[in-house]
Amino acid sequence: MIGRNEAHGIMVKIIAELCEEQQVTLAQLAKRSGLEESRVAAVALCRWTPSPDERQKIAAVFNVSVQEIQWGHVTPVQRLYGHGPGG
Repeated sequence: MIGRNEAHGIMVKIIAELCEEQQVTLAQLAKRSGLEESRVAAVALCRWTPSPDERQKIAAVFNVSVQEIQWGHVTPVQRLYGHGPGG
């Protein structure tokens, strides 16, 4: 999911792409960044938006700026079945 950060004119990548390119496992990323492996996995799967401090630690492992990484949730909204509130 390589994209362009229009505000800065730089290419951005998701964590999974950086891991693949630099041959870094999630366990290695967790150890090198000093973050819990479960948190790193959630960030890599785009299910958790890391804090500014966590972003800096992760970016440092890949030797890139925080602006070169795509952060944030991309988990699709799922349909919920049922009667809904009050019904």
